[in-house]
Amino acid sequence: MADIEHLQSIHAPAADVYKALTTAEGLAEVWTRELTVYQEVGSIHEFRFGGHDLTKMRIVTLKPMEKVEWTCTESDPEWVGTTISFELHERRGKTNILLRHRHWREITDFYRSCNYNWAMFLYSLKTYCETGRGLPYQDRTF
Repeated sequence: MADIEHLQSIHAPAADVYKALTTAEGLAEVWTRELTVYQEVGSIHEFRFGGHDLTKMRIVTLKPMEKVEWTCTESDPEWVGTTISFELHERRGKTNILLRHRHWREITDFYRSCNYNWAMFLYSLKTYCETGRGLPYQDRTF
C-alpha cells in the first residue's frame, strides 16, 4: 500500500483552518463549489468536479481544531476505500496541517496526479485562510 503525505504551514489559527475544512463555505472556496457538506460524523459529503465526476466522503472524525478524517465511498475506483485526514497543530497563531491520503493499493499515474493535486489543495487552503480567497477547482487553469 502507498500513502500521500503533505505538510503545510498556515498563518492562521487552527479554528479558522478547521472551519475551512468542515463548512460548505470553506470547502467551496478551497476545493470545489459544487458540493453538499454536513457537520456530523457518519454523514457523507458530496463533491463534484465538473461533468459527472462525483466524489463521496464519509465523515469519520471531527475533532475541533485537531483532526478531520474522511473515508472515500464513491469516486474513481483507486480512491474508494482510501482515507483522507487533516491533522492540525497550532502554535503561536500559526497552524501546521498534515494531510494524509492513505491506503492506496499501488502507485499509479493517477496516484502521482493526486499527489500533486493534494499539494494544490493545501495551497488553496493556505491562501483562503490567510487572504480570504482560495483556488477552487472551478478557478484553476492548469
